[in-house]
Amino acid sequence: MSGLFCGERGFFTVRRLIEIAVSEIINNLEKRKELLKELILQLHGHKIPEQVKRRFAHLLHSIPHNEVVEVEQQLISEGFSEEKILRLCNIHTTALDENMDTSMVNYIPAGHPVDTFKQENRALENRTTQIKELFAKLLLNKEEVGDYLVQLKILFNELSNVDKHYLRKEYLLFPFLEKAGITGPPKVMWRKHDETRTLFKTAHEVLSKRLTKDELANVIPLILQPTIDAIEGMIIKEEEILLPMSLDTLTDEKWYQIAEETSIYGFCLYNPQTEWKPENIVAGEPTFLQGNAIRLSSGSFDIKGLEALFVTLPVDITFVDKNDKVKFFSHSPNRVFERNRSIIGRDVRMCHPPHSVHIVEQIIRDFKDGKESKAAFWISNFKGRFVYIDYTALRGANNEYLGIIEVTQDITDLRKLEGDQRLLSYLSNTNKVK
Repeated sequence: MSGLFCGERGFFTVRRLIEIAVSEIINNLEKRKELLKELILQLHGHKIPEQVKRRFAHLLHSIPHNEVVEVEQQLISEGFSEEKILRLCNIHTTALDENMDTSMVNYIPAGHPVDTFKQENRALENRTTQIKELFAKLLLNKEEVGDYLVQLKILFNELSNVDKHYLRKEYLLFPFLEKAGITGPPKVMWRKHDETRTLFKTAHEVLSKRLTKDELANVIPLILQPTIDAIEGMIIKEEEILLPMSLDTLTDEKWYQIAEETSIYGFCLYNPQTEWKPENIVAGEPTFLQGNAIRLSSGSFDIKGLEALFVTLPVDITFVDKNDKVKFFSHSPNRVFERNRSIIGRDVRMCHPPHSVHIVEQIIRDFKDGKESKAAFWISNFKGRFVYIDYTALRGANNEYLGIIEVTQDITDLRKLEGDQRLLSYLSNTNKVK
């Protein structure tokens, strides 16, 4: 009788009974999510990934992408660290790759931000394919590698455009997902972006050197191939999890806001030829109070003058309120760091790369506790410029904490000043120009 059960309709093997039970689980949403959670935990445990993957394939023939995201978000909220998810992200993505159900993905019109992301992914895949072909040719070639090295440099330089792709996700798409309560997956993905950026930096440093064939052959598996793998892995994560989930979450109005701000960051190896605008969406400029001056203790501004002031100031200003939400930024045409209106209302912690969030939190705590009121930083070479960044606590008349003002300034030219330039020098300098 071992391994066999007798019923009215005959004998059932234990394996068949398990299959029936699994089928019932798959058809039950909550049970399916619990099973999915268990399998992800196994992937992150001490189980052999291939064994878990085979079980995954056997038990779940279709996994709606939103359920994967929901389970991952739940694990993070239960204390499963982002670092753990990040560390084995590639493993469980590979396991999910062949089993993900994307059949319900919405139709994507040309020019839609998701269409642009996908078109960029196709362009990235084109370059990664060319690079892998060069790798194969290199191993077969017995001659000098000079030509191959030049081609690799060109292709890796083109691939560096992926940073524009990532920036649009981080500063345009992620804020809207966060406002919808989806915080875990964007955090993990941002960290993967930073890993890829680090790989690119190393790859460029290596390719800038004059390498022999043997040296290049050693560099490929250690540095170059992992960079390619990171890009291709991110494409899978985007198209099987992130973008379908985003389409299910965001309205056309939100997508249009993203589309309106997209050009700020530029495009990656692809230039959209179609401007997408959903029906019943009216594009409008921000509205301001009409007819009333803003009165302060030392004077007043009309709205026009106040707006012009912030646009014209030779510094960039960002205001974070006492609840740690971004409430305002000055939109000078010469800003040092890009800003867009999607950050309004965003938690300031979400505006920084994950690896620096703990520093931001410490500054906020010190400001709120009254331990500090100022934190200054500077970057000696930001796109060839010297940038000074100043965080200052805003306090009311009774020392009440009101928030933080961030002031950023390009001081490259200021650092070069010598001697005096006084008010009386203005006319002489003007005459010289004439």
